[in-house]
Order: sequence, then C-alpha cells, then structure tokens
Amino acid sequence: MTVSTSAHSRARNIKIILFDVDGVWTDGGIWIIPVPVSEGGKVESRMVEAKGYNAHDGTAISLARIAGLKCGIITKRISETVALRARDLKLEFVYQGFSHKMKAVREIMEKEGVTLEQIAYVGDDVIDLPVMRVCGFAIAVANAREQVKTEAHYITPHKGGDGGARDAVEFILKAQGLLEKSIEAYIDEDNPIPASMDIGKGGDLS
Repeated sequence: MTVSTSAHSRARNIKIILFDVDGVWTDGGIWIIPVPVSEGGKVESRMVEAKGYNAHDGTAISLARIAGLKCGIITKRISETVALRARDLKLEFVYQGFSHKMKAVREIMEKEGVTLEQIAYVGDDVIDLPVMRVCGFAIAVANAREQVKTEAHYITPHKGGDGGARDAVEFILKAQGLLEKSIEAYIDEDNPIPASMDIGKGGDLS
C-alpha cells in the first residue's frame, strides 16, 4: 500500500505503542480446551483458554524497548494466557477486561505524562475505534475489519498473529530513524540486552 507523509509524521511523535490482543497479536482464534481436574475424589472438566502468538511480534517489543519506547496491551477479554504472554514480554502496560479502552488510555497518559499525539494504537475490530479515532497514530492490521481500516493512518502488510504487530513497531522505529540502530543493538553480542529489558525470561505475575 502507499503510505502517506502524514503517517510518517505521526509515527515520529510516538513514545508509547498500545495493542489489542485477539486479532492483532493472534489471528483471532481462541481455543477452549477441557482439562480434567480432580476435586474431592471427583474428576471434572475445567475449561482452559489457549491462543497462538508470533515470535516475530515478540522481538518487536525488544526492538521498541531498545529504542526507548514503551508498549502495552488493552483487551476486553480476561485470559491467563494473555497475562503469561505479557509477563514474558515484560510489557509496561497490561489492561485486561476493558470494554471501553479509552479508560485505560487516559490512565496511561496520566501515569506517563504523555499526550494522545504520542500514543500509537494497533487494532483490528470496532471496539478499537474510540482509541484509534483520537490517538496520534492509528494502525490497523491487514486482517482488520473494513470499518477499522478506513479510519487507520497505516495498515500493516501482515495480518494479526502473522507479524502485523512487528510491522507496526518497525514502521514507527523507521520513521524515527531508530530501526537499524535498534536491530544492531539487539544482535550485538558485546552489548547484551539487560534481562530486565529482554523478552522470554518470564517473571513474577504479581
């Protein structure tokens, strides 16, 4: 797609990147798996939710962090698998159970002292529109609903769960002139990323 000059200009102002989860970090699929649980000698089935994530998107969080940006998620659903993924990526902002996502955005703005113009949001469905309509840089993944694509400043080449989040981060870093520098820092064995910044190290959920 042709990217407007406005998209690059908006991306240069970004300090915080926020993402929806289902359909953005994933392909939108949700697996509900019955797991046998024994309680009081009786075996019952407990439903466990599972999702699939893309490793390329995880690396994007490290690249953003190296460049000095902060990242987070805002999602309507509440899921243990999302909490685990957020922990693994050491996200600065994790908001689950938010039907009205601007509430979370306003809290982040107050906490971080940033303006709407400094926030990018990556979404795929109509629940994301209230944030996308007012944030500095609205991004739709390739599999987003048409109503969402229409109001986005940028549409990623890849779908959610297939590198769409990585596209969003790389576009912003490139616009800020930080993409190649961040990649080189990420792969430099003489300049290892501190464990507090790197992904895949897990951590305490509390």
